[in-house]
Formats: sequence, structure tokens, C-alpha cells
Amino acid sequence: MRNILIVAGGVVAVAAIAAGVWFGTRPSSPTPAPQAVAQAADKTTLLQVQPSDHVLGDPNAPITLIEYASLTCPHCAHFAVAVLPELKKKWIDTGKVKLVYRDFPLDQTALKAAQLAECAGKDKYYGVIDMIFETQAKWATASDPMAELGKSLRIAGMGEAEVKACLANDAVANAVVADYRGGETLGVNSTPTLFINGQEFKGARSVEEMDATFSKLLK
Repeated sequence: MRNILIVAGGVVAVAAIAAGVWFGTRPSSPTPAPQAVAQAADKTTLLQVQPSDHVLGDPNAPITLIEYASLTCPHCAHFAVAVLPELKKKWIDTGKVKLVYRDFPLDQTALKAAQLAECAGKDKYYGVIDMIFETQAKWATASDPMAELGKSLRIAGMGEAEVKACLANDAVANAVVADYRGGETLGVNSTPTLFINGQEFKGARSVEEMDATFSKLLK
């Protein structure tokens, strides 16, 4: 797992936060403060599918898998390349699980890559996310990561002009930051972090572990 960098208005600042730190507050009195009630309501809402979410699979699937990930996170790439394809065949394509991917960028490079995925369009979104993770080792370590990533995005119909326009689009950047802030509200502080029907799991899980969790929920 990788610990977070805080994103604020598109600017990334380093935060020395250890994995497992809880950002919320739990009321000690029987009557919670209004702020605590509002925070709990926000968390409940965030654990449901939002209008802005990209949903992979049947929207009516009984199991909701929400993944908070960073496009520069090697552990996230491993989950996307080695685990998710099997889950897709067994659970998503069969209508049992729906996946909601949300951005939790760890650095500026991940933020910009997330913007490009958003600009690819809803119909190409998950295909672009897959491509970004599959080629992470190549583009993320390049001297100019976005230029290198832009080469691969041509197959998604994004040329140099489209890439530049996307990266300059504040509305798209703000949408990515909004995902990040939502993750903060849920206590996310490392990637990947998964929520399966509201239950939190930190770190990438194996196919076998995911199979066992999904099977229990369907009993």
C-alpha cells in the first residue's frame, strides 16, 4: 500500500500520514454533535453509487465494489492487471458485482492521468483505466509522463491537442479532486482501498480472498 499525498485545488503537498490513521471523530456522548451526524450521513452517501461515478457491470448487481486507487500506485496496477480481470469474468460479467472506480491520486502525475481518463469519455473510461495501469511502468517513469501516456491515448481518439486541452480543464481536475476528498471523508489514507457493500478493505486482495468475500455476501 502507498500512503497519501493531499490534493488541494490541483496542488499536491506531501503529508506524512501512516497507513491506518483514522481522520474522523467518534462522539463519546450518547447524543452525537450535529457535525458528527452530518459526517456519518456523508459517509453513508459516499458508500452508494453517485451520479458522477463510472459503473462497470450491472447497475443492479447486489454487490457494490468501490475502489479508491491512484494511477501511479504499483499495488493498484497489480490489482488491476492480475486480479480484476478474473473478478470481472467470475463476478462482474455475471451480474453479481458492480465496480465503481474512484480516483485517489497520490501525486500530480496520477492527478493528470486521471484527468485524461475522464476526458476519454464514459464509453471508453474503463478501457483507458486498464491501459493506464497495464503500461504504468513505462509512462509513469518517463521524463515527461503525460507525453508518454499521450502516445497510448491516441487509440482512444485523443491527440496532442485533446490531451493539452484536457489537462488545462479545471472542471475535470476538480472532479478528480472531488473523488479524493470523498475518499478522505471515508477515511481512505492509502491505495488501493476497497469498500465491498460498505465494508473497508485496505490493500490489494487476491482473487481467492475476493471470491471468498463475495461468496459470503451472496449466501
